[in-house]
Amino acid sequence: MKLSHSYKVRRRGRRSKIDIRGVQYNVTEWGDASAPLFIYLHGWADTGTTFQFVADALNMDWRIVAPDWRGFGRSMADCTSYWFPDYLADLHELLEIYSPDQPASIVGHSMGGNIAALYAGTMPERVRAIVNVEGFGLVDSDPANAPLRYRQWIEAGHAVPAFSVYPDVHALTTRIAKRNPLMSVAQAGFVARAWSIETGDGRIELRADPRHKLPNPVLYRRAEAEACWKAIKADTLLVKGGTSDLARRFDSVDGISCPGDETVVIDGVGHMPHFEAPRKLANIIEAFLIKYL
Repeated sequence: MKLSHSYKVRRRGRRSKIDIRGVQYNVTEWGDASAPLFIYLHGWADTGTTFQFVADALNMDWRIVAPDWRGFGRSMADCTSYWFPDYLADLHELLEIYSPDQPASIVGHSMGGNIAALYAGTMPERVRAIVNVEGFGLVDSDPANAPLRYRQWIEAGHAVPAFSVYPDVHALTTRIAKRNPLMSVAQAGFVARAWSIETGDGRIELRADPRHKLPNPVLYRRAEAEACWKAIKADTLLVKGGTSDLARRFDSVDGISCPGDETVVIDGVGHMPHFEAPRKLANIIEAFLIKYL
């Protein structure tokens, strides 16, 4: 696949490094410091940089702060395991830097949406509004599986699984475009470059610590997540992709709750609306957050 045209950014982002709890965090920022602020929290194996398409599609001037989570993108962490509560504590420190005196508006995708919802229930006074894009939590775990999960975690630590390696950026671009068919080739190429780093032999690999693929030794307890969601005081909008497998999975479970006061569905889009429908997502975000300016 030839990338005949590179993606042309409308709003150029700026990268900076900040120290958060022992990790040198990479932060991508768009907009002037005086513009209304919202924080963008990316999903698993993604980066803050790939919010570019939504940033470009926004009609208003916003200040957008988008960190790369520890162990993803350019925020590399020296650790043997990743614990979910660390993301909440990292977010707290991030808000102390970028919004120390005001509750923040947050847009989170997938894992980022889950982090935002858990944090907003833990520290409700620090969050004003949340746009939760495809952040449904996980299916509840069976406590009887705890011995097996601990064993899996111990044994997996001896041979950390690797992310895929690609011959070049074009191969990764092809894979991204195939998984997100509504993206342009130029957009897929932009994401491929944001996600990848050269291995030294001409090939590329993902900018992500493979330890993220290790099984979590602590079982997911949905009741605890729902207790946090019930404590949220911020207004919360849940955004679903109309063809999202995750959305269908949770919609099929009777009585299950998801973190959101109201719901918007983007028809024809899967789990990655910021890739496949950035303008529609930008319109949804602005229409919701403008009420809190």
